[in-house]
Amino acid sequence: MTGFTHLDDSGDAHMVDVTEKAVTDRQARARAFVRVDSTVVEMLRGSGVPKGDALAVARIAAIAGTKRTNELIPLCHPIAIHGVDVDVSVEDDGVRIDVTVRTADRTGVEMEALTGASVGALAVIDMVKGVDRSAMIDEVVLVEKFGGRSGHYVRDESA
Repeated sequence: MTGFTHLDDSGDAHMVDVTEKAVTDRQARARAFVRVDSTVVEMLRGSGVPKGDALAVARIAAIAGTKRTNELIPLCHPIAIHGVDVDVSVEDDGVRIDVTVRTADRTGVEMEALTGASVGALAVIDMVKGVDRSAMIDEVVLVEKFGGRSGHYVRDESA
């Protein structure tokens, strides 16, 4: 890629015109990881945290965040979201949120997947902050995407 597509000839930000692009099937998967202490991990694997079902809240928040991406990211196009899968899992040192988004549209869904994973992670922090004030989002990454002109991308996890 050369240059920034969201800047016009004078350097001003603008929304890219996708009118002429073909409608194609597109999919993106993003991951967020929330690092929490062992007390929270035990609670999530057992009776839960005091505020309620943190994993269910994270799942719903991720879906809602995905659907509202164009309202949060200024230059994102409003696109039809045809499917969102959210997998929330408790690991030994935190909570992993995987969000997969699908559409048939003129532009990709990478930002929707990343936003969904981010909002899901923020929901986890909100649900556990009373038990672990040091909870933190450790990563938010695009894991994979396909469709569109740039083709298939898979994150190199070995780096």
